Amino acid sequence: MSYTAQRFTECAAAIATAARKLGALGLTPATSSNFSMRLDETHCAITISGRDKGALTAQDIMVVDAAGEAVGTSARPSAETLLHTQIYARFPQAQAVLHTHSRTQTVASRLYARAGAIRFEGYELQKAIAGHTTHASQLDLPVFANTQYMPELVATVDAWIDTGKALYGYLIDGHGLYTWGRDMAEAERHVEAFEFLLQCELDLHRLKN
Repeated sequence: MSYTAQRFTECAAAIATAARKLGALGLTPATSSNFSMRLDETHCAITISGRDKGALTAQDIMVVDAAGEAVGTSARPSAETLLHTQIYARFPQAQAVLHTHSRTQTVASRLYARAGAIRFEGYELQKAIAGHTTHASQLDLPVFANTQYMPELVATVDAWIDTGKALYGYLIDGHGLYTWGRDMAEAERHVEAFEFLLQCELDLHRLKN
């Protein structure tokens, strides 16, 4: 173990604070959603399964290794832990991963599941996503099929990444959003930006129909 107790304490506090903020915004209904932060190259701090994210505290955070196995506790991590460890493995710059489950995200995932992705073009708020410096760009948010078998979903995400296409976040059909950042602030910004962009797309869809 190379991370320090202080690092875990800081990450647990940051995760709890972010969870309460996102919960207050209505992005984590019931006990849905899960959040994590990288501790070191082989460990991350992650939410314990089944906890109310809107009332999360540092005591609701645990440690898992790169294989998603609990470290030093009998607590059970989120069922989707492997999606977090995958992001840390594939994107070395990622320091925080946030999975939210808003109504907007869920509806958009169902609406665009057959298309396989949502393309954002011309929105000023695209610049809130790291790597995008102009509205005159294309930002694709893929929609992956849902499954309870996490290795299958991990393989689907890997396949997208392996094509060389950019990935800043993704939706799971009938589920919600995964996105990440170089720190917690950037990850939160990405959640809020994608939520806004998805709301705009759904509004446009309603107006067209």
